[in-house]
Amino acid sequence: MNILVFGLGALGHVFAALLQKSGHSVIGIGRSNVVEKINQKGILVTGIWGKHQVKLKGAYTTIEKIPKKDFDLILLTVKSYDTKNALLALKSIVNTNTLLICVQNGYGNYETAIEILGEKCVVLSRVIFGAELLAPGEVKVTVCADDVIIGSPKNAIPEDQLRNLAKIFTQAGIPTRYSQHIESYLWDKILYNCALNALGAILEVNYGKLGEISPLKEIMEDIVKEIFLVAKAYNIRLFWQSPEAYLEHFYNKLLPPTAAHYPSMLQDILKGKKTEIDALNGAIVKLGKNANISTPVNLFITRLIKGKEQICSQKKN
Repeated sequence: MNILVFGLGALGHVFAALLQKSGHSVIGIGRSNVVEKINQKGILVTGIWGKHQVKLKGAYTTIEKIPKKDFDLILLTVKSYDTKNALLALKSIVNTNTLLICVQNGYGNYETAIEILGEKCVVLSRVIFGAELLAPGEVKVTVCADDVIIGSPKNAIPEDQLRNLAKIFTQAGIPTRYSQHIESYLWDKILYNCALNALGAILEVNYGKLGEISPLKEIMEDIVKEIFLVAKAYNIRLFWQSPEAYLEHFYNKLLPPTAAHYPSMLQDILKGKKTEIDALNGAIVKLGKNANISTPVNLFITRLIKGKEQICSQKKN
């Protein structure tokens, strides 16, 4: 397959390198310093999926610089706040035979993609493996909690095509499966991320610490309860019948394996970068407002993150 990875961050590095190594022709789009290093030395992947040194077909800073723009698959791996601009740039090279898969965090990326490109070419994914970008061209896969899940929430793409895509990823060393319930899987991750990421970033602690302190557990539980109210208003099918059932699973199954993990949102803030809060707790606030549902805890968390973003950005400047 001819594959374009738009966004050479940590996940983009992993997907691009492993798909190229498995025999596909992969081109990446990224920032100039990253592109320069990858074109010079390729991508080095280390960690739990082994060591792989891979040379891509090419890496560029813009679509216009790509010599040939005929792609079977496009992986959108940019941060959520860059989604719309990336999709507008990609629109001219997406044809009737192209699939675009959203490999991103939070709510709203798929919705923006189908608005710009239509339902028949956009695949939604839930990615729950972790990767750390050590340097441009060097990435470490640190944890994998489950397979990548892919699907079409609108059932607009044939199932056999999606199963074949999952097979291609799995053969490349990225465990992946298809599910008819992709939306439920995505919201399962949204629940987890909203409960932990922002609060951990604000307090600059790992996930385990949040689960040890009673007042912090109460905040996380309130976040989860508000998300359940919003999901019910939009008829979003969750895997859990109640917040209490989810929280039991959260504390017993999800938190322990990732207790030592620090949120990526904290890393972004400390670097003076923008966070994805608007696709996480901020998205819950927006959805709640549109449905006349109060989400005061998610709103407060969102405001704190935006304030911390500005403080850290000013320090960097």
